[in-house]
Order: sequence, then C-alpha cells, then structure tokens
Amino acid sequence: MNLVACFGSTKNLNPRSAGPVKAAEHELAAFFNAVKQLFGKEQAELSAKDWLDELARIDGLSSSTRDWRLITVKASARLATRVNASSLSTEFTNA
Repeated sequence: MNLVACFGSTKNLNPRSAGPVKAAEHELAAFFNAVKQLFGKEQAELSAKDWLDELARIDGLSSSTRDWRLITVKASARLATRVNASSLSTEFTNA
C-alpha cells in the first residue's frame, strides 16, 4: 500500500515528511501482510482501511515508531472485534 496514493500526490508533501511517510508505509505494509497471512486478504484489506482511518485521526505525520505502533494496535483491536464477532456469529449458526 502506498500512503501517497491514498492521500494524494507528493506535491503536497513537505520534504521533511519523507521519513515519516516511509515509516508509515513500512508499518502499514507489515501490518497488512501479517493480517493477510493470518486471516486472509479480505480481513487484511478491511484492516488496512482501519489503519488508514486511525492515521486520519492523528494530527500530522509523526516520525516516532511508537506513534505508528499505536495506530497498528488500534487497528488490531478493530480486527479482533471483527474476527471475534464473526466467530460468535458462526457458533450460533452452527448450534
């Protein structure tokens, strides 16, 4: 995934933010690949959208790995809720 593709052209990016953008891309890509491997492509795509939603809620791009991980944790919590709700729904259907 490319954050620039999601948020517009590089014309609006400050050269100082190139580091944070790369860090965000790296974090999102790692998260996406992990979710895809564990839960499949559909959940990975939904989780990437969750991650981008969390990114949109912060004020500006951070250069802190801690901030990117916090976004990943929040998106992971949404994934857990979604997967848990799905498994509960399956249990009741099969009961």
